[in-house]
Amino acid sequence: MNDSRPSRVPFALSRQELALIVVTMVWGTTFLIIHLAMRHSGPLFFVGVRFLIAGAITALLFRRSLGGLTQHEVKAGSVIGVAIFAGYWLQTYGLQTISSSQSAFLTALYVPMVPLLQWVILRRPPHFMSWLGVAFAFAGLVLLAGPQAGAISLSIGEIATVTSALAIAAEIILISRYATSVDSRRVTVVQLLVAGALSLLLMPVAGEAVPAFSWVWLCAAVGLGLASAIIQLTMNWAQKSVSPTRATLIYAGEPVWGGVVGRLAGDRLPALALLGGAFIVIGVIVSELRPATRPRKIPSASKR
Repeated sequence: MNDSRPSRVPFALSRQELALIVVTMVWGTTFLIIHLAMRHSGPLFFVGVRFLIAGAITALLFRRSLGGLTQHEVKAGSVIGVAIFAGYWLQTYGLQTISSSQSAFLTALYVPMVPLLQWVILRRPPHFMSWLGVAFAFAGLVLLAGPQAGAISLSIGEIATVTSALAIAAEIILISRYATSVDSRRVTVVQLLVAGALSLLLMPVAGEAVPAFSWVWLCAAVGLGLASAIIQLTMNWAQKSVSPTRATLIYAGEPVWGGVVGRLAGDRLPALALLGGAFIVIGVIVSELRPATRPRKIPSASKR
């Protein structure tokens, strides 16, 4: 008898996963933009303006739903907002002294960090194949970073960027933890406003002055503010159904897109870097494989 049910496509992507891939492509372009903006602005001011603009945009878009904001959503948005602030401030700080390509590669180290944080925070140890996929992705990142960055000397900019990777990994885990218990629209507004406000409030503490007006930092902040609003809303929506490990492996394509942007700006990726990109793709596929397990035999009554 013929089975009329449609066959399942082995590696078909859901619309949520496709949305995260687009987000990753946009992310890849931001490193060069921020690197250029840092010639005209300090990191705290730029991050503050960027995320306050993003928060204002989302608040305007979702003003009708803000009336239902709950205390739980304020807490969730604030906690995620702190992680966003830490990740983007440290990343922006590092971009004052290191190249955009190197920043992209070092930031992507959050890929192997997420399963560890997922285990600690959510008490959910990843499947073995997920670990294997992360291993492939990490190997790809090493190959991508090696030819470009060479031996990492751990300068202040590099240390800040690696630390930002830890904060970004925490952000991903926190979004997944709260995603199913909050309204993604309202919590996006809160987290963006918290990240922006916290950045500006810390300027006097860090001794950072307001920069002179420049169309460069203004256009970059407005453009990235709009992009941040779209990105955070998409992440909150998509990670309701996409696992943290799966989402992280999709995000691992960020340095690949960063390399493409770098090439358009004049950089040239060596063969090992291209191999690294292939390893990341392999990591995404491997993470979804689940070896078939043999059904366990039920003992018969005569053997009891």
